[in-house]
Amino acid sequence: MSDSRSSAVNLLREALAYVDAWLDYRVWKLRTPGAQVAVWFDGAMQFSKAYGVSNLDTGEPLTTAHLFRIASHSKTFTATAIMQLVEAGKLRLDDTAGTWIPALTEANSPLADATVRQLVSHSAGVIRDGVDATYWAHHRPFPGDEALLELSIREGAVRQPEATFKYTNIGYSLLGLIIGKAAGRTYHEYMRNAIIDPLGLRNTGPELDDARLSEYAGGHSGLASWSERQVIPHIDTHAMAAATGFYSTAEDMVQFASAHVFGDQRLISDRSKHEMQRPVWTGLSPDAPQDGYGYGTTVRHYDGHHMVGHSGGYPGHITRTMWDPNEGLAISVLTNAVDGPAEELAAGILKLLDKARDVSPNVPLDSGLIDSAAIPPPPEPDTEIDLTSFTGRFAALWGVTDVFILGGKLFASSPVEGSPVVQPYELAVMDANTLRIMGGSPYGSVGECFRYERDANGKIISLFTGGMKAWPIEDYRARDQVL
Repeated sequence: MSDSRSSAVNLLREALAYVDAWLDYRVWKLRTPGAQVAVWFDGAMQFSKAYGVSNLDTGEPLTTAHLFRIASHSKTFTATAIMQLVEAGKLRLDDTAGTWIPALTEANSPLADATVRQLVSHSAGVIRDGVDATYWAHHRPFPGDEALLELSIREGAVRQPEATFKYTNIGYSLLGLIIGKAAGRTYHEYMRNAIIDPLGLRNTGPELDDARLSEYAGGHSGLASWSERQVIPHIDTHAMAAATGFYSTAEDMVQFASAHVFGDQRLISDRSKHEMQRPVWTGLSPDAPQDGYGYGTTVRHYDGHHMVGHSGGYPGHITRTMWDPNEGLAISVLTNAVDGPAEELAAGILKLLDKARDVSPNVPLDSGLIDSAAIPPPPEPDTEIDLTSFTGRFAALWGVTDVFILGGKLFASSPVEGSPVVQPYELAVMDANTLRIMGGSPYGSVGECFRYERDANGKIISLFTGGMKAWPIEDYRARDQVL
């Protein structure tokens, strides 16, 4: 490994300490029952941790081994299988659905002419979930094979093919039938033999496994319609497994994502990866016109960082996995509530890692709103002072302040906002108990100091932040009154 690459990897590993602290606070702040998180880079798992509880009724702590229903992540598995079969010459992207599912042709369904390429890119104009999709609220079972075909024939075609992006679980469920026919075995068997087992994904499967039911994280309702969360049971998705049936863990998901990095040949060729991961449709959101959808993959940009992946929404679980196919960075966040902040947490992790790499060792990071030259320069850094001796989370009446290390430098910000790095400001070491505020809003305390009070053992007792006093958050929460 080159010195520059080694340095970049070390910066990412260093940043994971604050990633952990930030996640712990965000899960608590958002009152999310639990979150399971994994980060992969430099060819290996670098971070794996669980926060909160698996089940609010029992209070069982969530672990990294609990299984989550990852819902529409299933589409990435399904699209991968499609590309494998194409590479093996068993299927063509321009094959029609009717070629593999004769019932569609026999019923004169418009979907008989839909191609595999259109189905895998949500371009076939297929209905999303059916006229009666109350199975998503557990009001009735998910459809089996026969019910899926009846639904597809009766109400499946709702838009002209290629007219627009039309997200569809029904279309992906039909792909599950096509995979089974092309592979000469069931969809479930193929996914295990061709994807799950070769990657060693011991905690991943294409459908609810009743034998492992006790290992699943509990699902929970949201707080939008109930004052208290309710535990939601897990059910089988039957013929819709190819669209939404998979279960997994965050650790297994970043391992799966790593197989979609360019240069990795375990599942599909780089040519097939390019086919899967290039946007067929863009402009799907007015707020992010450059984002799009490929074959079973979303493509999103975060401050210029191009990430591929998918999200998932199952009754009681909200999940998000994304990866950089060039760099080999993968992040997976699985939450166990209908309103779980999986996207926010995954995006926050990425921003923290990117910020760690963006920090120049010589240039102060400020907001651009103040004249940094007017701030008294800090003394030459004392290499004997351990930067971690300043880090922590400090609370007071007016809020919470985190002091953390990114890129080998100290920063401060508040974890209260959704993004962890909206306006972090650099802190320069003056002495063992003093930091100077080197940036931030001019309405704040730029140029002033953080002053630490410690006990005889060096433990932080309190912190003055530009004149306001704060305490380590656990000490503050233990106080008799708010001060």
